[in-house]
Amino acid sequence: MPQPPFHIVLLNPEIPNNTGNIGRTAAATGCRLHIVHPIGFDMSLKARRRAGLDYWHLVDCREHESWSTFLDAEQPQRVWLYTTKTSRPHWEAAFEMGDYLLFGKETAGAPPDVHEWVTSTFGEDHRITLPMVDDPAARSLNLATAVCAAVYEGLRQVAVGK
Repeated sequence: MPQPPFHIVLLNPEIPNNTGNIGRTAAATGCRLHIVHPIGFDMSLKARRRAGLDYWHLVDCREHESWSTFLDAEQPQRVWLYTTKTSRPHWEAAFEMGDYLLFGKETAGAPPDVHEWVTSTFGEDHRITLPMVDDPAARSLNLATAVCAAVYEGLRQVAVGK
């Protein structure tokens, strides 16, 4: 299998429809999807069929038991954490082929230890956000929407000059 342009990492996703939509984005862009457990839904073949994920066979998906098993298995060289807890817009990131785009769970984002790991391993500038209006009622974007925006910005950047 060819190397994916990006690795999409979902840390403890809770909503199956979001993960399904993200899987479709991964399949359409050639990205690899990593799902880090625990998750809030059933990923069995039967559950995927019931949810109508008839394209799932096209998704390059790897499941990991935990954050630590993900790190052990993947040993990612470059990670970008998408978060609402920074003001650095994602278009200021300089993406490279093979980067890992990390997203926390829908209700709480990534836990503090993951923020600390990203900052200590790659620097504060590897915590990025999709800017939004300054209104507490608009607290975040849908996870699938955020992933799609992130992947396509990355593809735009790595395709420049080709």
